[in-house]
Amino acid sequence: MTARVALVGARGHTGSELVQLIDKHPYLTLAAAGSRALAGDLVRDHYAIDTALTFEALTPAMLGERDGQFDVVILALPNGQAPAYVEALGTHRELPLVIDLSADHRFDEAWFYGLPELTAKHYAGERLIANPGCYATAMSLVLAPVVQHLRGGVACFGVSGYSGAGTTPSPRNDPDRLRDNLLPYALTDHLHEREVSRHVGLPVAFTPHVAAFFRGISMTVTGWLADAHTPADLASHYADWYAEHPLVTVAEHIPEPRALVGRYGAEVGGFGRGGQGPGRITVVSALDNLLKGAASQAIQNINLGLALPPLTGLKP
Repeated sequence: MTARVALVGARGHTGSELVQLIDKHPYLTLAAAGSRALAGDLVRDHYAIDTALTFEALTPAMLGERDGQFDVVILALPNGQAPAYVEALGTHRELPLVIDLSADHRFDEAWFYGLPELTAKHYAGERLIANPGCYATAMSLVLAPVVQHLRGGVACFGVSGYSGAGTTPSPRNDPDRLRDNLLPYALTDHLHEREVSRHVGLPVAFTPHVAAFFRGISMTVTGWLADAHTPADLASHYADWYAEHPLVTVAEHIPEPRALVGRYGAEVGGFGRGGQGPGRITVVSALDNLLKGAASQAIQNINLGLALPPLTGLKP
């Protein structure tokens, strides 16, 4: 089986990663690459892959007219643009597997929330999968193993590379503005704060920041357990929790984002405790925001939807 993939949003940072991941995947082939800015250009002139495809300005109507041509549709679009494509795809006789990387459907009960290490066991053949946010993934991987043992909410301090701000110019992806600097933003009610609170089931206070490095996320999570635990206890608990999930590694050292650049998974570690009572803990995660925070997680969800082994196309 080779699944034909339409990628809408093939020009952005995440789209670039997806083009390359699809190309190396043994059971996927890129059948359409959508980009208004690059429409008419050969894909191989922009990405080092062997294909005769040209970029297309794929509108919702155009996608809807190509009934049966695609087995998988990936929507790598800014927030607010995916629903029109989903509506157009709904006219197909057989709905393809749809992966939405935007936030448009992460709160929609009709969509499966695809954070594979945490939700794959609940997958029941849904054709609509919402990819989690990058910050949300970093927070959720820390919280899931201890959520039943936490009392009260948690505080999360996240720092992302400026690729997370996309390609549209703004202060958050301006290297001159970021040089020797750190920009906090969305000081309250950040989208990923609400996303994690909903899907993990725990009040989360999250403050995002952007720094001068290009890619990667560092997430520091502080909470209070009902009982005191040593760092070794915590490390052992997390290692057991993720023992069957090879894309999440557990380390006693504090993870650093540059060590995760180019890696498909995430690292959780640090395991600090003490201060303000014996139950206080601080745990750190790191990941590549363009891979485990977006593209490689999308491939995990495609594998899930196509009933392929979880790490197909993602082995080093």
